[in-house]
Amino acid sequence: MAGANRAPGQPQSEPPFRLRSVALPAFAPAALFGLASGAMLPVIVTSAYQRGASTAVTAFIGSLLGIGSLLTNIPAGILATRIGERRAMLAAAAITVAGLGLCLIYLGRSPGSVVVFALGVFLVGCASSVYNLARQSYLVEMVPSEMRARALSTLGGTMRIGVFAGPFLGALANELGGVRAAYLVGVAAIGLAALVVHRAPDLELSPERRLAGAEVTTRRVVREHWRLFATLGLGVLLLSAVRQTRQTVIPLWAHHIGVSPAESSIVYGIAGAVDALTFYPAGRVMDRHGRRIVAVPCTVVMGVACILMPLTHGLTTLILVAALMGFGNGIGSGIVMTLAADASPAAGRLTFLAVFRELADAGAALGPVILSLATGVGGLGNGLVVSGLVGVAAGVALWRWIPRPAASAPGGGMVVNAGAAPLGGPDTR
Repeated sequence: MAGANRAPGQPQSEPPFRLRSVALPAFAPAALFGLASGAMLPVIVTSAYQRGASTAVTAFIGSLLGIGSLLTNIPAGILATRIGERRAMLAAAAITVAGLGLCLIYLGRSPGSVVVFALGVFLVGCASSVYNLARQSYLVEMVPSEMRARALSTLGGTMRIGVFAGPFLGALANELGGVRAAYLVGVAAIGLAALVVHRAPDLELSPERRLAGAEVTTRRVVREHWRLFATLGLGVLLLSAVRQTRQTVIPLWAHHIGVSPAESSIVYGIAGAVDALTFYPAGRVMDRHGRRIVAVPCTVVMGVACILMPLTHGLTTLILVAALMGFGNGIGSGIVMTLAADASPAAGRLTFLAVFRELADAGAALGPVILSLATGVGGLGNGLVVSGLVGVAAGVALWRWIPRPAASAPGGGMVVNAGAAPLGGPDTR
């Protein structure tokens, strides 16, 4: 019987933390938000073209998801600090539904303004920033540090599973009810996610802790941690650049070598399946052996896959390289969130995480630009090689600047204080 060998008067130890205890409040909404995004992403272009938007306007509308996230990271940190993580996630759900509603208005029977559609897509991008930051902070506070990587890699993995499944549900809905039905799938998924979040317990932080966090400004965070942002942050920026590029290179190269659109979708789906299946083992490895053992292979494998892709000339070899790229990205599930959480101070944590996300989003915006410029100079094959070298450079930067584990934790976990003291000012946790 538990506690039978406990000495009289000795306090009973708390039961060990289990990830399943946060599965419903944290992981289920992540999968549902991912499903909503996955259902929406493939039909953005179709929606714009249906209403006569030009190619340039359509491309701009597609970029508004990333622009919305990039512009909202810092305000999202301020919002979540003031109202709490759970309320911030509920606010993100409401904003997402409003954005999807504007998209549905645009697709109504009477011709809608493309500005309405653009605003709807932008709001969805803004909401994703609020939700991602709040759920990350929620897990960092709820999960013990020795299980942090497993928790955050699972969080990233469940989001990817949702993104992977979303296009299939969206395609089925599109077939049955037209393109508007795909957006309704997103509305239903977000509504269910909001219900789960509403019933979840809120973080129990003291008023003093909340007040201390609210008093920490973005300028102060940047001033106190600028070395960390300039070093480890550079590695994260490069990692995000190659990670975002991989979403573009598979369909581009498939088209370049004459693979049909249907076959290209199969290749992309196989890469996504490999990606979605590898997140949890990587989290266990990070918790036991530190962050570098996963972060460096993640970036190098994606970089090498980019470099190998110009050597593929048929469907079989393209599938193999795409699967390798999916494996590299999959083992890095949650790595950016984990590194940010390791380095974050207790006071002003949300503000710190927001700045870190800004670096990651900047890298995601930069990656396709690097591919485009290199392709314009020397062709697509040259662009893939340059993008691959960005991945290798990311691996070198992360190897250099991810701190080694500080000490072994009970149960074999690792306590990793990612350099806030030596790299970015005093550790205030």
